[in-house]
Amino acid sequence: MEIVKIVGLGLVAGTLAILLRQEKPVFATLLSLAAGALILFLVLERVAGIADVLQDLAVRANVDGLYLGIVLKVIGVAFLAEFAGQVLRDAGESSIASKVELGGKIIIVVLAIPIVAAILQTLTSMLG
Repeated sequence: MEIVKIVGLGLVAGTLAILLRQEKPVFATLLSLAAGALILFLVLERVAGIADVLQDLAVRANVDGLYLGIVLKVIGVAFLAEFAGQVLRDAGESSIASKVELGGKIIIVVLAIPIVAAILQTLTSMLG
């Protein structure tokens, strides 16, 4: 089970980071970053599987591939902004983390505009 690997890696890296933080805080931050990247790498295969399932569902539902692409981009932006925010908070940079997360939210809103426009167009055609 992958979760056992992820939890084990997290616990080991967390314990080492705590020990390192006392002597070499820079190395503790680098260790946290490396552990986070490794965990992200471990789940990337699952993310690709999710994308495949969503694409299959979109084909079955006769949904335009453009919209699925937008949804996948939104999910990617959300995950990356969250990951970067957590890394920055671990490094003691809460202010920058908040700005990165805000930037991610703004990008998500911009990416969602075509979907919102399509929904509004559908509603107006149904009502009028």
